[in-house]
Formats: sequence, structure tokens, C-alpha cells
Amino acid sequence: MGNAELHSIHIHPVKAFRGQAPRQAVVEPWGLAGDRRWVLIDAEGKVVTQRQHPRLAQAAAELLPDGGIRLSAPGRTPLTVPVPEVTGTTTVDIFGTKVQAVLAGDDAHAWCGGYLGEDVRLLHMDDPATRRAVDPEFALPGDTVSFADGYPLLVTTLASLDALNALIAQGDRAQEGPLPMNRFRPNVVVSGTAAWAEDDWSRIAIGEVSFRVAKMCGRCVVTTTDQDTSERGREPLRTLGRHRRFGNQLIFGQNLIPENPGTIRVGDPFTVIA
Repeated sequence: MGNAELHSIHIHPVKAFRGQAPRQAVVEPWGLAGDRRWVLIDAEGKVVTQRQHPRLAQAAAELLPDGGIRLSAPGRTPLTVPVPEVTGTTTVDIFGTKVQAVLAGDDAHAWCGGYLGEDVRLLHMDDPATRRAVDPEFALPGDTVSFADGYPLLVTTLASLDALNALIAQGDRAQEGPLPMNRFRPNVVVSGTAAWAEDDWSRIAIGEVSFRVAKMCGRCVVTTTDQDTSERGREPLRTLGRHRRFGNQLIFGQNLIPENPGTIRVGDPFTVIA
């Protein structure tokens, strides 16, 4: 582990959209600055993700310096969306949890709805310090999260991806591999570890920032979605089900909660504290 380091950083400004890979990022208590602060909801107020709409994999969101975003997608003219003024909030149902957020403008709703062919609205989380708590079973009082699935950050490792791809190559869907890391939509990717070493981590540090390892990350159908074409297959869930089943979850990666703010940079040393 002496040579372990931060290999890459990934920020997804809009949940379920394609993200970007900066060389450095600010770690805030609720996640990387700008990560998953925007979300789509359907006509019933429920969160919209690649689970229902794999085409979102081809929609991109570029984070702008003022917190706004620039949306682009195949067949759509790019649209710049500013951070909306807080004149009121709307309820977002994110996997059964009710969260308050601020509606973007009508042009943003029309752009997203036109791409998906469905009535959707785009919202922004104005105050992540207060809007959504982390599951208290795996968090401390006051821990909050953006519109990520449940935790501020997700870490994966290159060694575990290599090991998983080797298992896929031995299986009955070998033609679907090897899979790239973007199938798992992590925030931080670490190199220089042993495969599956993350199973035993409880506290880690990346550069100047330390993190609690909250829980293993259970994977869903999004991982079977090609992030370039939106096409779906059977892997990696088929192989994870055979080799990485923990209870009723198929595991790849670990969820993190920051212990202190700071800036992380590609190449920063990675250490296991406990």
C-alpha cells in the first residue's frame, strides 16, 4: 500500500448524467463540491435516474464556476442553467426519502423533458448542510448528503476492477467485458491497492482529507448500462452475484463520509488509517 494513490476524481453535477473528471476537487461535508447538487424528478415528484432512463448516460452536465451547469446531449442544443433563486421549494422523493429542493427554470424542464420524451423537472439542492441526512444507521448526527444515492462519496479501486473483469472473462457473458470504471460512477478511484482490500477498510485518508468508511456499496441495474451507448447487458451483476454477494446485496466499492474538509488532487497519497 506504500504506493497507493488517488488515480482519478469524478463529479456528476446532475444525478444520473455523465460527469467530468477534474484533476482536483474540494471535499465538503456532504460530498465533492458540485457533485449531484441537481436532480430530475417525474410528474409525481420521484427522482429520475438511469434505472428508468438509461439514455441519461449520454446526457452531460458541465459544472460552471458559479454553480450553474451546461447541459448537452445527442440531438439537443446545449443549454446553460443558472443556479435558481430560492423563492420556494419543491419536494423530491429520492428512494422514499422526502427532500426539499429548488426548481430550475422552465427552459431547463423543457430541455430535459424533450430529451427523455417525458414530463420531468430539474431541481437544485440549495442547502446540502440541512436538506438531507445520511442514514443514521451508518452515520453520525449531523451527517448530510447531496442527491447521491445515499452517501457523500463512493470509492473504488483499479485492482478490484481488474479482478472483477478477470472473473467476467471466465464466465458465460465474457463478451460483455472488460468493463470500464465508469459503469460504477465513483467519485474517487484509487490505484496501488490489493484487489478487494476495501472490504476491510474502516477509515482512510486521501491527501489531507480523512474519511469514515460507512458501508459497502450495493450495486443496481445502472452498472449494466454502457455509459457511452446507453445499451444494457447482464454484466457486472451476473458476476457480482456469483462472487461478491454480501447478504442480499451485490458489492463493488465503499461509501465514504468525510471527517474534515479539504482539497484532494490526482496523485495524492492514499492511506488506510484503520
